[in-house]
Amino acid sequence: MTDDGRQRKFQVAAIQMVSTPEPEENRRTAEQLVCEAADAGARLVLLPEYWAILGHRDTDKLDHAEAPGDGPLQEFMAELAQKTGVWLLGGTVPLRSQEPGKVLNSLLAYAPDGAQAARYDKIHLFGFSRGTESFDESRTILPGSDIGLLETPFARIGLSICYDLRFPELYRAMGHCDLIVVPSAFTYTTGRAHWEILLRARAIENQCFVLAAAQGGQHPNGRQTWGHSMLVDPWGEIGAQRAEGEGVISGEVDRDLMEGVRRSLPALTHRKL
Repeated sequence: MTDDGRQRKFQVAAIQMVSTPEPEENRRTAEQLVCEAADAGARLVLLPEYWAILGHRDTDKLDHAEAPGDGPLQEFMAELAQKTGVWLLGGTVPLRSQEPGKVLNSLLAYAPDGAQAARYDKIHLFGFSRGTESFDESRTILPGSDIGLLETPFARIGLSICYDLRFPELYRAMGHCDLIVVPSAFTYTTGRAHWEILLRARAIENQCFVLAAAQGGQHPNGRQTWGHSMLVDPWGEIGAQRAEGEGVISGEVDRDLMEGVRRSLPALTHRKL
């Protein structure tokens, strides 16, 4: 135990999916994989971005947007957290916003008793255009504005989503975390080029563990996502990884390892800006 009563080590898991335009189908897949992770000993399980729906059109998620605190996707997550006894972090769920035609892309965290423990609305919205590939999340998503943090009995967790990964100032603003989570749906093109580099950089510069749950494969809507869900330690080493397809990756968050890195290379205390 640490001085604050937290355990020195705990198991985490990331769920990799190839989500479809059908929320019910995605719920079945998510439940199966979360139960698998829980049975293997995970205390915290992370779902990928857009786990509930990757529609044929960007606007499809508007039809499934829920009011905060009410709706089948939120009820599903609360019940699944309670059923499995894990801290369940749900990649993203579309929540209704105050702007017509747009949703909030929200990471929701549920405690083992099913109570919602935190919410983070994605701040940075993905935009990319090269050749036949073109993405602009700002057409259907309203950006959030507040930093996301989750306090659990075993860790202080920084919440981020996909494109946030490219903005290191967000993670600095979180302060010292034990674990950063990054549910994502990186495209094949950008993921192949930058995914691993960015995840390892965020782990190294913040000297904490980073858990990333990804979409990983060819989706019915024609989109191809990069996958490679992984757990990275504070030294930048990859402890677990899944290249493609649906499945679970798991590993251990070791506070002794993290504190050893911070003692031997006290970069966090050397900051001047």
